Parts: sequence; C-alpha cells; structure tokens
Amino acid sequence: MQAFTHSSYVNEHRGQTFKDNERLEFLGDAVLELTVSKYLFTHFPKMSEGEMTKLRAAIVCEPSLVKLAEDLEFGQIILLGKGEEMTGGRERPALLADVFESFIGALYLDQGLDTVYHFLTLYVFPKISDGVFSQVIDYKSQLQEYIQQDSMGDISYQIIQEKGPAHNREFVSEVFLNTESMGVGVGKSKKEAEQKAAEKALKQLGALSKG
Repeated sequence: MQAFTHSSYVNEHRGQTFKDNERLEFLGDAVLELTVSKYLFTHFPKMSEGEMTKLRAAIVCEPSLVKLAEDLEFGQIILLGKGEEMTGGRERPALLADVFESFIGALYLDQGLDTVYHFLTLYVFPKISDGVFSQVIDYKSQLQEYIQQDSMGDISYQIIQEKGPAHNREFVSEVFLNTESMGVGVGKSKKEAEQKAAEKALKQLGALSKG
C-alpha cells in the first residue's frame, strides 16, 4: 500500500495514517542496484567491471524503470492527490520510475532478497538477454568517466528553465566542466534533461560521433 502512495495523496489526507513511498524508493534503489549487480556478476563471467557498471546503469536508469512500471501497469494503481491526478501524474516518467523502486523496496521488506531476485528474474533479467537495455545509454556516467580519465576537472548540472503546463512539463539542463558550459539538454524530467546535456557535452569533447 505504501509503495503505491504518492506524497500528494498523503498531503490531501492529513490526519489519516497514510505514508508516502519516498523512503521505500530510497531503499528500493539500493536493493535494485545490489540484485542487478549480483545477476550480472553471476551470469556474465567474462564481462569487465566497466562493462557491468555501464549495463547496470542502463538497467536502473529512469527511462528503463519507467518502461518496466508501464509494462506492469503500475501507473493505474498509484494513489494520487487530485491535483497530481489532473495534471497527468500517472504518466509522469519520474513518478513511475519512483514507484517501481518503491515497489522493490516494499517487496524486499515483506519477502526478502530472494523474492526480489525471483521477481526480477521473471520481469527484468530476460530483457537483458534480449538486448533491451543496450539501447539505453547512460551519457552522464560516460561523461564522468571521460572527465576523470584525463583529470579535466569537475562536472556539474544546473536546471536553467522549466517550461510548459504541469501535465506536460519540460526541463532544460545545462552541463558545466568547471565553469565552462558544455551543452544544454531538454527533457520531460530533470534526469532526462541532464542525460541530453551530457550527450551534447560528449559530442563537444569529441568523445561521441556528431551523427
């Protein structure tokens, strides 16, 4: 119940015993990282640490979690406040990704790590073999690695604009290397905007083809 209760619902039902899913999301994020790491370590003995890190990042990144939540129709059973409901909260990418992590956190607390692993074996791990996640590239991690490799300085991100109505929000993120702007990205969530900005920065640095 808590895993599928959004903070907007709790805010509209003050004085009742509802709890939102934010703490479960925190736990689920860590459980997901651990179980996916275990699977990759066990099933891909020839894969290097760097390759496993990239594949895990692609599996647990927001776009992948959104797709998993959509496949399981989690959006239909979230408890939302009226305002969030009216502005399209059930389809909001960040909200869906959070709910998937919350569910994993709740499953871990209720049933333990083995059950989480079994659930992922049914719904997530087969997609790895099908190559689903190889299409999702984590540009932020790539950029961080590239910068650290050559000790070029520090990467930071800044949301410089939010535009559009609440149900169709767009975020604009700018990425900086030290104090120099390296690219601007636009996305439906802050994470997506940062990924797009990181992709631009990699192209700017010549680390990606411009195509």
